[in-house]
Amino acid sequence: MTDQPLFETVHPLVRRVLAQNPSPFTYTGTQTHIVGHGAVAVIDPGPAIAAHVEAILAATAGETIVAIVCTHTHRDHTPAAQPLAAATGAPVMGCAPIPARDGSGLEAGFDHSYAPDRVMGEGDTVSGPGWTLEAIATPGHTSNHLCFALPEAQALFTGDHVMGWSTSVVVPPDGDMGAYMASLDKLSPRDDLIYFPAHGEPVTKPKQLLRGMLGHRRQREAQIVRILGEGPRSVPEMVAQMYAGLDPRLEKAAGASVLAHLLDLDARGRVRATADIWSLAA
Repeated sequence: MTDQPLFETVHPLVRRVLAQNPSPFTYTGTQTHIVGHGAVAVIDPGPAIAAHVEAILAATAGETIVAIVCTHTHRDHTPAAQPLAAATGAPVMGCAPIPARDGSGLEAGFDHSYAPDRVMGEGDTVSGPGWTLEAIATPGHTSNHLCFALPEAQALFTGDHVMGWSTSVVVPPDGDMGAYMASLDKLSPRDDLIYFPAHGEPVTKPKQLLRGMLGHRRQREAQIVRILGEGPRSVPEMVAQMYAGLDPRLEKAAGASVLAHLLDLDARGRVRATADIWSLAA
């Protein structure tokens, strides 16, 4: 931590503290955002790394944390909520917990110790002097994912729904490609000027990025349909054909993404599966 700045100001109302947990899924690490001054909110407190909790406390020294807000319960986002709440007395709020059913081995997995004092849903708010956070339900990356609008800055904290460096991984059974696409569409008409993601730099052209993300997913779907038009395939066979030169560490994630597309196509009656082999629906 000694070579890292304590925090970085990314907007007059927003500071961020970078957790030291870089990986193929977290990029440079999870970014915890601090909103406001004096009485502040902490968004996505991050992983249970003692030095990161200490950095958040140091960045807010002399201030009062009035809300610890969580976008979703992957273990690189919420475990620090408990020690931060214990140190400050601040309530934990935001996304709902997810039942203990994951086991994909991808990303960080879910934090099943997460126990919010307040579960927030669409349109719910928490506020402090000069700031308001409004929950926007954006399921897909996870079933419980929320974004948080900051109307005073025409900004949106997008968690892992929209990131500043890569598209989100959608891992069934909790991740749902149909819901993810609908949640991207949901953001399109909003007037946000900037997105603050949990990974990657702020997004200063959000509408352009949304168009690109939606287009990318539709291209992947069309690619899957085209491959299955050549004959039945397993998911690993499709991954090998679709992702030439892929980093081996990301093969499982690519397989999960392909499966998520297939399940969405299946729900729409366009493909079907026999055992682990997929084909176009008759």
